Amino acid sequence: MSEAKVALITGAARGIGLAAARKFLEEGWRVAMLDRDTETLRSAVEGLGQRNTVLPVFADVSQPDQVQRAVDETENAFGRLDALVNNAGVATFKPVLETTFEEWSEIMATNLSGPFLCTNAAVPAMLKSGGGAVVNIASISGLRASLLRVAYGTSKAAVLHLTKQQAAELGNLGVRVNAVAPGPVDTAMAKKVHTPDIRADYHDAIPLNRYGLEEELAEAIFFLCSDRASYINGQYLAVDGGFDATGIGLPSFRAEYRSRL
Repeated sequence: MSEAKVALITGAARGIGLAAARKFLEEGWRVAMLDRDTETLRSAVEGLGQRNTVLPVFADVSQPDQVQRAVDETENAFGRLDALVNNAGVATFKPVLETTFEEWSEIMATNLSGPFLCTNAAVPAMLKSGGGAVVNIASISGLRASLLRVAYGTSKAAVLHLTKQQAAELGNLGVRVNAVAPGPVDTAMAKKVHTPDIRADYHDAIPLNRYGLEEELAEAIFFLCSDRASYINGQYLAVDGGFDATGIGLPSFRAEYRSRL
């Protein structure tokens, strides 16, 4: 057990972070699950039912002292750290002119400063075991503009460049850094806020004609953290069903193409 690899996953109480935790556990890793929502995190950890391989860590990724404490707790509990998944994120969906500076600042603190702080704290621990991997969770909103996401989309675009900056330097030390950019994913939040009209619009814009699953994102995250991705560094992977690759006219093309089959 002492040689089993260890991953620290932020924003792990729900959604993609929780799905990633399950995937790492299935692959024999030990996992430190970090979140600032203490009650939801406790419930998630209890639901996994793996006391010896899961560590709940209560922290806010925008607070440097809490981030360092989280890394220290992980290292003290498991004796090593091999991978960091910077998944914690927040969002406010408002028009540009209605987005306040306070909202902008909170989103930047969590979505952008969080991966910076967590990576800087985690890498020294990784180097004790010879290196490791970091996966930053960006978003398709960081690759293409969309309405009501001025702060969120900008933060995620910055995360993509942060990934390349980190990879350029940390790769020299044996720490690979890559990013996953999820497209529309069938999370609890999406189910709550996406109306049937919005869901239909997304389906029209995605070649695979559906939302992604949290488990599909977890597969991509684990791959980039694993030895199977040992020569992949400074890249981002859009897990979006082809959403970013598609221009206008997809519904018309789809209807015409199917009529010829």
